Amino acid sequence: MSQLSKDPKWDRANTLFAKSNPAADLALIGIPAHKTSLSATSANLTPDAIREALARYSTFSTSGKIDLRKQSLTDLGNISDPDGDAGEARVADALSGLLWKHKLIVALGGDNSITYSAAAGLFPDLSKVGLITLDAHHDLRDGKSNGSPVWRLIEAGLPGKNIVQIGISDFANSAEYSERAKEYGITVISRAKMRDKSMKKVIQKALKIAGAGGREIYVDLDVDVCDRSVAPACPASVPGGISADEIREATRLLASDKRVRAIDITEIDATLDAPDQRTIRLAALLVLEAAAGLASR
Repeated sequence: MSQLSKDPKWDRANTLFAKSNPAADLALIGIPAHKTSLSATSANLTPDAIREALARYSTFSTSGKIDLRKQSLTDLGNISDPDGDAGEARVADALSGLLWKHKLIVALGGDNSITYSAAAGLFPDLSKVGLITLDAHHDLRDGKSNGSPVWRLIEAGLPGKNIVQIGISDFANSAEYSERAKEYGITVISRAKMRDKSMKKVIQKALKIAGAGGREIYVDLDVDVCDRSVAPACPASVPGGISADEIREATRLLASDKRVRAIDITEIDATLDAPDQRTIRLAALLVLEAAAGLASR
């Protein structure tokens, strides 16, 4: 990163996580999984790249009049070797009990396989949890990969009727997996269905379904839901996805709901980004939007 200017009246967002705070409201944690990805990826390098990009931003939300310096945030570092059965066991050990200490966990991937390992590690009983994904893909494949986390969560007990998938794209899924989503009662709000709806309305519907009965909610932000022009570092992003502003708005709206206990940010390969780092910088903003949403509760 090029040398950044210094101004005592303009604190940089990376300083928010500089101090350890075991009782912070928001805890950041890196889960650099990448070995079971359907296509080769260096997503393991992404958590640290996102942390570095936080220095590009300030701590103040103009629209919400929220100064994140007044919030308690901490960085728990990265979980080593989170891939495979042994790696997922390490993830479970690292995440177990964190929801007793923190109001919101923000997990930095890594590929989308962490949606399974993180959710399973955080919640002892998945039958009482709801799931909201922002993703171009259903992630209902068989096996263990970044294409299967939603299916694995269903197999582990998370009810399909409490899953909402936002931004599912045309020509990015098979008819077979689309039928599987229908069979298990998953609510699909496709990219096409979003075109005549506000993001606020979409999120309100998703929260109502995923959080039915007061259940806690896990949120998966697969950044390949975004248009490829703003997310070139997501190998599976497609032209016609949602905008950077839409995913930022969705993140803040979701984090403002107290039922949302964890959010992951996945599927970015830092080595594939444009020279201006637009994807990584967007991911860093998603961390800040999550923190701002939490502060507005």
